[in-house]
Amino acid sequence: MPQGPSHRTPPQLVRVIGRWSMVALAINCMIGSGAFGLPSVVAGLVANLSPLAVLLAALAVAVVIGCYAEVASQFTETGGHYIYVRRAFGRFAGLQVGWLNLLGRLTACAAAANFLVISLGEFWPQADVPASRFAIVTLLIGTLAAANYRGVAAGTLVSNVSTVAKLVPLAVISVVGLGYLATHAAAAPPVPAAGGLDGWLKAMVLLFFLYGGFETALNPTGEARDPRRDAGFALFVALIVITFLYTALQLIVIRVLPDAADSARPLVDVARVMMGSGGAVLVSIGVLISVYGYLSANLLGVPRGVFALAERGDFPAAFAAIHPRFRTPHVSIVAIALAVWGFALFGSFAWNVTLSAVARLLYYGAVCAAVPVLRRKQPQAATFRLPLGPVLPALGIAICLTLLTRVDFSKSLILLAVILTALVNWLLVRGRSTMAQGETHEHR
Repeated sequence: MPQGPSHRTPPQLVRVIGRWSMVALAINCMIGSGAFGLPSVVAGLVANLSPLAVLLAALAVAVVIGCYAEVASQFTETGGHYIYVRRAFGRFAGLQVGWLNLLGRLTACAAAANFLVISLGEFWPQADVPASRFAIVTLLIGTLAAANYRGVAAGTLVSNVSTVAKLVPLAVISVVGLGYLATHAAAAPPVPAAGGLDGWLKAMVLLFFLYGGFETALNPTGEARDPRRDAGFALFVALIVITFLYTALQLIVIRVLPDAADSARPLVDVARVMMGSGGAVLVSIGVLISVYGYLSANLLGVPRGVFALAERGDFPAAFAAIHPRFRTPHVSIVAIALAVWGFALFGSFAWNVTLSAVARLLYYGAVCAAVPVLRRKQPQAATFRLPLGPVLPALGIAICLTLLTRVDFSKSLILLAVILTALVNWLLVRGRSTMAQGETHEHR
């Protein structure tokens, strides 16, 4: 007898993301609003030593990325650090990381949308009035949600194209800027660092935000062709590209602008000095493209994290629904888009950046801690292994804990609410048995 509708195979995610698309996704998730707005803030904290701070931050982030690369090489499922920490420490820790990741990514995306509205002021002075802001944010997030709703291939294509489009103006200003520095004297004499050790650590917190976002590229590994081999490659290639760009841009900003620390749009101001109004327009367009691509990449990656929580019984089952035609986690995509929209409309750029930076440091530390545990639990699973035994994971934890000491938690009260929400979530689901790909039944 033919099978009825209840016996049909449910729709599944499809593996269409190749190695270089994963590289593009990682770059796209890393280059957001911070690349255009934070160089002046970092300059204000450590002055003419800020390019060195950018390089040191890259080395610190490389330790964390190495930990991510090792654990990612052990998994093929959708979910990223949520599934890594869950497998290492159990359901409670996995839920905490899952919720912190949501907070970190939602606020980072909202900050990007806030900065896009600010950047539109170069062309449209009324962009930041409430009605215009509402229309811009709604149109921006709505169109990107629609593209990702209709298929992972469409979302990946938008990510790939926007990655190239955002790298072009950044590369132009880097090349032109380095040439300008070779033929012009520095605009201002060297200035001593303003904040001592405290200023350096605060700069590192901001730079972790600047380099962060790579983890979102690991969420859709359930739709990658060979995630165990491609994930680490994508992360390290992205870090190399980003480090060169950020260091060059920071150097150019502090040498070209006499008042670098006071600039609200430092790259636009640099371009105006070097290339006139046409250069400022080029970089302003680059900002818009960059933020658009950043949001596109996140609306591809972040809903997969929610999907993974639901797939394992930790969120309502509706969030694990896969569209029968488009093969996308459409409910999760719509939910994330609405949440980003809300954070963007009701939170400021600075508020969103602060929350995102705090959340990242917490779940980065958790993934570093998961490395030695997973080595014991599944010793043959990794296709990539960090050198020096437990040294680098321990260093990653120490870096995150040190930077957390410089965070102003009085401005991050929502963080406590998220941690308590994750606790309630765990209390509601802890008695449920789950079966996920590659896992056994659990009662945690």
